[in-house]
Amino acid sequence: MRVLVIAAHPDDEILGCGATSARLVLEGHEVYFAILGEGITSRHGTREAADAAQLSLLQQHAGAAGRTVGVKEVFLHKLPDNRLDTVPLLEVVKLVEDLVIQLKPEVIYTHHSGDLNVDHGVIHRAVLTATRPVAGQPVREVYAFEVPSSTEWAFQRLEPVFRPNVFVDVSRTLEVKLAAMSCYETEIRKFPHPRSPEALRAIAVRWGTVAGCAAAEAFELIRSVRPHLG
Repeated sequence: MRVLVIAAHPDDEILGCGATSARLVLEGHEVYFAILGEGITSRHGTREAADAAQLSLLQQHAGAAGRTVGVKEVFLHKLPDNRLDTVPLLEVVKLVEDLVIQLKPEVIYTHHSGDLNVDHGVIHRAVLTATRPVAGQPVREVYAFEVPSSTEWAFQRLEPVFRPNVFVDVSRTLEVKLAAMSCYETEIRKFPHPRSPEALRAIAVRWGTVAGCAAAEAFELIRSVRPHLG
């Protein structure tokens, strides 16, 4: 099986499904990460004011995180951080379409549309548009993941609310997720921030109690198309 994780910012791919990706790799599947936004430039007054060295370092961190998980390749794009609502949706859709044509994934994991971060909603819609279930579409399943410090910080006031209905036992790969997240030296935070190692472990344990295992990652199934095999 070929799996593509599409994220808005460097670290979203690990926060959302790092442990699931590591499990898929261990099971012999091909996993790819695609990060469409540049990251961190919104922390400056203008994109031009962002430090090029910082951006380069963040991209290096993304590559290191991907290698830690064991993915086949990490694709890095440079859409404007926290400004995707200013980009024509068609441009974002075309990026996703190109990835789908190139990789032909059967499964995509991406953002939940009701997150607080505006970029997450744009990516979600672009993925749905680019993976319309027309003839020849390789993508059969689309899942939405949560991103700590964005999904829960919407406080269920933005629609749709994240309602996970698929849980992946990551008891054996949670440590890989935490190791991959540690590659993001500029993005990880101290407890009790949701992006701290302690919080990420607590989130996994909490979903584990829901799913009946020691640790889990939670997803919302957006679409599943079962082709006729006869």
